[in-house]
Amino acid sequence: MNETIIEKFYGVYLLYCLNPKYTGRTYIGYTVDPNRRIKQHNKGNQFGGARRTSNRGPWTMVLIIHGFPSDISALRFEWAWQHPRYSRRLQHVTKKKSKEKMYDFCLRVLSEMLHVGPWNRLPLTIRWLNDDFIKEFPIGKGPPLHMPICYGPVISKQLPKLKLTQQDLPTNSDTCYVCLKPVEISRKVTCLESICTATFHIICMSKNFLADDQYVPIEGNCPKCKNHFLWGDIVRKFMGCYRNIDFKMNVEGGNDFYDSEEDN
Repeated sequence: MNETIIEKFYGVYLLYCLNPKYTGRTYIGYTVDPNRRIKQHNKGNQFGGARRTSNRGPWTMVLIIHGFPSDISALRFEWAWQHPRYSRRLQHVTKKKSKEKMYDFCLRVLSEMLHVGPWNRLPLTIRWLNDDFIKEFPIGKGPPLHMPICYGPVISKQLPKLKLTQQDLPTNSDTCYVCLKPVEISRKVTCLESICTATFHIICMSKNFLADDQYVPIEGNCPKCKNHFLWGDIVRKFMGCYRNIDFKMNVEGGNDFYDSEEDN
């Protein structure tokens, strides 16, 4: 199975305990490097693992949610998944049933989280890492259409900072396709389609994506090439992701983006 390499990775994962003495135990955590993190959990808290997982392994990372725009966004998701009873956005989720396995309860909470704001607005990916634990989402409770379900390992990679070349410096040709005014490097947004040469002010691009009934962009079409993208992916590229990738996406039914979870 091919590995997926992702830059600026922010993920929230679900662990399952394989130790017969602690069968059924789970753990939810946040990481920027899932491969390093699972090793830390299995080595113990003296090696950076969590106290709750220390000396109870081995653990397996069965599922990870990634695509968060920042560490803060991912940490808020982690907190709410760990504490659904205390999250004001999850008051509709019923408590764990007496005969319900903790693993099943975690997946039930997750399926509900993906359908409420702000999380249903993010360009998230649901990735199964262990085939033995894959479960189908309940009918009608699958992720929104713009959230893919993927399978297989993922690698977090920190790419080196790009050195500015002469062609990166502002020129008369660096004008916003929308307002036709000069674009500074720090404010320049480009299309996710590699053959599209248009540049934009991030504000101009966001206004183009913004629908009449929204206060934050969700999805839209590039004003020049007309390809359809999620606003979250436009922002990720603006922040330095998706270098040298021919990124094409056709999204139907994306929801919303970038509200904040204020539970913690």
